Amino acid sequence: MIVLGLNSGTSVDSIDVAAARLTTDADGVVNLEPLGFLSHPWTSSEREALLAALPGRMEQDAGSRSSVAACGAAECGGGDGTTSATVDTNPVAPSDAERSAPHPATPAFGAAQWCQLDTMVGQALARAAACGAQRLVPHDTVDLVASHGQTIYHWVDNGHVHGTLQIGQPAWVAAAVGCPVVSDLRSADIAAGGQGAPLIGLLDGLWLGPMASPQAPMIALNIGGISNISVITGVDQPVIAWDTGPGNCLIDATAQRLTGQSCDRDGALAAQGEVDQVAVERLLADPYYAAPAPKSTGRELFTESYVARLVGPNLDGVDLMATLTQLTATTIADAIATVGRPRSVVVSGGGAHNPVLMARLRALLDAPVVTADDFGLPVDAKEAYLFALLGYLSVHGSVGTACGVNGRSATGAAHRVVLGSLTPPTPLALNPLPPLRALRVVQRESSPTPIPSPMDDLRSVGPTGDPSAADRSDESHASALGIPAPPTSAGVASGGNPPSPDATPAQSPGSSDPPHVSGVPHTEPPTPYPYFDPKDSRD
Repeated sequence: MIVLGLNSGTSVDSIDVAAARLTTDADGVVNLEPLGFLSHPWTSSEREALLAALPGRMEQDAGSRSSVAACGAAECGGGDGTTSATVDTNPVAPSDAERSAPHPATPAFGAAQWCQLDTMVGQALARAAACGAQRLVPHDTVDLVASHGQTIYHWVDNGHVHGTLQIGQPAWVAAAVGCPVVSDLRSADIAAGGQGAPLIGLLDGLWLGPMASPQAPMIALNIGGISNISVITGVDQPVIAWDTGPGNCLIDATAQRLTGQSCDRDGALAAQGEVDQVAVERLLADPYYAAPAPKSTGRELFTESYVARLVGPNLDGVDLMATLTQLTATTIADAIATVGRPRSVVVSGGGAHNPVLMARLRALLDAPVVTADDFGLPVDAKEAYLFALLGYLSVHGSVGTACGVNGRSATGAAHRVVLGSLTPPTPLALNPLPPLRALRVVQRESSPTPIPSPMDDLRSVGPTGDPSAADRSDESHASALGIPAPPTSAGVASGGNPPSPDATPAQSPGSSDPPHVSGVPHTEPPTPYPYFDPKDSRD
């Protein structure tokens, strides 16, 4: 089955599209063949509309709960560009109930505006999916799209998740690509008592389980707008996964205010500043960090106004950037320290491209820090491939969350559930999958060299339990695990995937033009389909 995974993260920089061919062996090994990946940037007007709808911006617009009088000319500063702020003399981080209870929409966001935003996002996802189908799998038929949509709100109160909102009407995607769409991938887990996030623990457990043991766990770290980790201790072992706190969200928001850029590219601003350790300690006092896992959070908690309230008006510019980068690194390292010394930390997400953040992580962690590219999944595409996998499992009636401790889901739900809703609701004639034990990242048929895999035969692979591997350098870590390094010869890209005309160059955020591939003309989406015939589906 060929599945497109769609995702727009909390950084709201682009829509990620990943194409995968997915099959399952009789022994429970899921084979995920990456067929290509592209980023479809939001236009500047679309991104601004989304950012304006996020809770932090709405909170500032309403002026309801922040003690910040002004946090920057771009948001609520004076017309002369000056900034000022009032700070509590004895600041205390707001509680979950105070920060994350649902807020009434401001007058600018009534029912009509929410309808328009949902439609705008749905149409943007449809364009991205059609572009992905045309460029990534031009000679194949897409059987399914799994669309995560855009998270607008994650409702957490006293550690309990009551609801979550991802927008982007899936009917637009189904009409554009001509196949069913699985969407709303978090609500079923929340209804079962789970956090609804992070869902990445399922992929991480299947993918890295063969390399892990209880004595030497593998840590999968994703640094998006929010950072999350998965702790993997072996095949068929429970997974622990949780959001550690801010990833890029505070860094990105500050960079946008200071420079107009969507992020601190290459960590250039943070590299020029000095860390204010007193401010770091104040920010670390937030009760979220001490709360037990599983737990989840979002941009509704970690906002610029929240930072300004705690650190005051005197810390800004490059020093604030350095301090926020240190906060992200410290909260990640502290979370990993709670599970002991890992065998390796495998990083994905936009934060993996920030050399200052990565350097600080390596300084704080007593373990090799490598990237998802080293094990066959592109750093920027891992979450999109996750949603492709979850959509594939959903239409087969298979559970979409990892097994946690005490028989619960890794998300904290009382039991594991099938995720998502299907658009249109036509039943798919698919055979059920066997119990899943591992995920193998396989190579595209056109490439002569296989992608490095943590296991060639699951039945012959057991936990390594070799703590000495953690003492070796990052560069030699893959070989220390007995895994060949990914090919680096001409014609082979990171993760072992060969570059091809399907590959798409990056575009700068805010561009209104679709991603362009040399030699590939832009075409209109395929004709919408009248219905979906289950006989057309392929495993």
